[in-house]
Amino acid sequence: MNTTVPIILSAPKIIDLLKKIDLISVIEEGFISLSSDKAIIPPVGELLFDNPKGETHIKYGYIFQQPYFVIKIASGFYDNPKLGIKSSQGVMLAFSQQTGEIVAVLLDEGYLTDIRTVIASMITIKHLAPKKITCIGIIGTGIQAKLQLEYLRQVTNCKNIMIWGRNQEKAIALKEGFLNPEYTITVTSSLDILADTCNVIITTTPSEEPLLTWRQVKKGTHITAIGSDTPKKIELETDIIKHADLIVSDSINQSKTRGEIYNARLDNCLDEKKLIELGTLLNNNTLGRQNDQQITVADLTGVAVQDIMITSAIINTYKSQ
Repeated sequence: MNTTVPIILSAPKIIDLLKKIDLISVIEEGFISLSSDKAIIPPVGELLFDNPKGETHIKYGYIFQQPYFVIKIASGFYDNPKLGIKSSQGVMLAFSQQTGEIVAVLLDEGYLTDIRTVIASMITIKHLAPKKITCIGIIGTGIQAKLQLEYLRQVTNCKNIMIWGRNQEKAIALKEGFLNPEYTITVTSSLDILADTCNVIITTTPSEEPLLTWRQVKKGTHITAIGSDTPKKIELETDIIKHADLIVSDSINQSKTRGEIYNARLDNCLDEKKLIELGTLLNNNTLGRQNDQQITVADLTGVAVQDIMITSAIINTYKSQ
C-alpha cells in the first residue's frame, strides 16, 4: 500500500520558492549531465492542435544519482490571452527513482517551463556572447520576450535593448510594461535595423517561416533561438546555420527532430564539425567563441533535464524549510 503523501504545490508557492534557488547553476548542471551521458531522456511526446492553434509537449526522464524522475506536461495555446488566460499551461510530476511513488505535483501552470527556458537562454548568452555587448535584440513580444528582458541583468551589464514584433502594438506594450529606468528600449519595425544594431539577438516566436536571414547578420553576432521547438517551427534562415562559425544545441539528439538545426539538416546546411552540445561547452569553455568576429548560434528546443533539475530544486528547497 502506498503510504507516501505527495507534496502538492500551487503556482504562487512555486514562484516564492524559485527566489531562493541559483537557477543558472542548477540548469547548467542538468545540461552537463546530459552531455556526459548521465541522463536518460526519451523522445518528446507531442500533440499539435489547429482549432484553436496550440501544442502540448510531454518531456520526461531521469538523471543518474538524482532522487526523482520527472514527467512534465506543458501546453501553449496562442489564443488564450483573448480569453483572459495565459498561453502557457502545465504541470510537473516527480516520482521516486527508488520506488516509483509519486513525490510531488507542481501545479505551476506552465511557469516552470517558461523559467527554465529563459534560464537556458541566459546560459548561452553568458558563455557565447561577445565580450562587449552593444545592444540586445529581442524578436517577439510574448511571455518569453518579457522574461528575457527581466533576466538579462543576471548575465550582462548591457542595458540597450531593441524589440521587434510582428504586432507593433504588442512590441510597444512590452516596452512600456518593463518598468526599469536603467534600460534604454527601442521598438523597431525593421529586422534589418535590429540585426545591424544588435550583436546579441534572441528569437522567441512560434514562427513557421524564417524571420532572420543570413544577409542581415553582422560579424560578431550571437543568436539564441528558442522559439523553434517543433518540426514545423523555424525562425532562422538555414543559411545562418550554414555560415555560422559555431552552432550549439541543447540536445544534439533532439535536434534531429525539431528546431533550427533540424531545418538546416533538411536543407543540407549543417556542417556537423561546427556543432557542439551545450553541456559539452559548459564542461570545456575553450570550445566556445574564439573571438568577437565569430558568429555563434544557440538552438534551444527545450530538454527534459531542465525540467528535472528545476523540479528537483523546488522540492529540495521546499523540504529544507
